[in-house]
Amino acid sequence: MPDAKSLRTAVTAWMAEGATPPRGLLGVVLVEGLSDLAAIEALAARQGRDPADGGTAVVPMGGAMSIGRYAEALGPHGLGLRLTGLCDANEEPFYVRGFARAEVRHPSLHVCVADLEDELLRALGTDRAEEVVAAAGEERRWQTFRRQPAQLGRSRHDQLRRFLGTASGRKIRYGTLLTEALAADRVPPPLTALLARL
Repeated sequence: MPDAKSLRTAVTAWMAEGATPPRGLLGVVLVEGLSDLAAIEALAARQGRDPADGGTAVVPMGGAMSIGRYAEALGPHGLGLRLTGLCDANEEPFYVRGFARAEVRHPSLHVCVADLEDELLRALGTDRAEEVVAAAGEERRWQTFRRQPAQLGRSRHDQLRRFLGTASGRKIRYGTLLTEALAADRVPPPLTALLARL
């Protein structure tokens, strides 16, 4: 059985150049980006699970606008795979329309209230999230960021959420770190529901 990375690579290659999809592929979780992928992989690993064991690949599309193309290629009129989605609230209409146009029956769609970072920060709480930032060696950068004029008067939650998106690769890194820091009973509902479907 292929592992999660090889399944994801095969789906991405098939989408890009029509390569042969791997045997045993039954479903695909379509996520917007790499930070979503990082969080799902971290949570699955923590639970001792690999989505590939159930024939599922988690595939970042590079943005919600690609959902129609992916759903068409991978859904009932393409490879006929089971499709699941994880998205931000603002992107939900794109997923709903994309799945509907591709005639995906009973799609499993898991929606974050604002976005995944917001879900993780609310689940952890700001004190614990700041501990994660400090443990990651970014305490000084975080404190400098908080003192910027644009951040004054904003809640720590909003400041943290913005901080996660201010440097290349930071959202991906913290997708893993924040997820790993969650207590087992504090996993955000969209992630809990998604993992239960894999």
